[in-house]
Amino acid sequence: MAKPVLSDKFARWYLQLQQFEITYVPQKAVKGQVLPDFLTDHPMPAKWELSDNLPNEDVLVIEVTPSWRMYFDEAFHKEGVGAGVVFVTSEGEVLPYSFILTQNCSNNVVEYQAPILGLEIVVDAKQLPLKVYGDYQLVVNQLLGLYEVKKPELLPYHNYAKRLMGWLVDVELEHLPRKDNKQADALAKLASTLSMTDKEICIPICKSWVIPPILSDDEDMFQEEENHVT
Repeated sequence: MAKPVLSDKFARWYLQLQQFEITYVPQKAVKGQVLPDFLTDHPMPAKWELSDNLPNEDVLVIEVTPSWRMYFDEAFHKEGVGAGVVFVTSEGEVLPYSFILTQNCSNNVVEYQAPILGLEIVVDAKQLPLKVYGDYQLVVNQLLGLYEVKKPELLPYHNYAKRLMGWLVDVELEHLPRKDNKQADALAKLASTLSMTDKEICIPICKSWVIPPILSDDEDMFQEEENHVT
């Protein structure tokens, strides 16, 4: 193995230090002894008063982030079925989702589709603390273990929903009256209505308010004359 080539700077230092007998002595003291040795070498004067006013005490405070909230609902139409999911983040941001279900199924299966779709989104987003609200009491109580799942066709969906909930560190499920679940219900109805056509539909949603212009008497008279001429 070849010797390393010294740069000009290190070579100069090396030549200057050659005149001294420098021997490296490894540190044998235990790391835990550093603090006692320091306090021994720098004793605190007896007249000093101890203070509990720590300048960086806020660093020790752990801030608990509020949980996300998820609302789910479904809607039925003679031409199709839709599901709506609304998320409210810990910062209050609203994230709406609307789904058109591509297969015809029973009402109970559809009721499971909505929470499963929402839970899949949360698991992918790695957002773990979650409070889930739904207005269909049967599904909510089955997921809570209060009701037994008697229909065999519901077991795969029930087990998958429980599995998704198990992947989350902290998840709470609660029944919500339909009157308090309007956003998810509206999204589900929208998806159900759009399922009536196979064509792609783009629906712009805009917030606007018309402010009438303030015109002077002369401008107002001139505008009336123009309208009269046309």
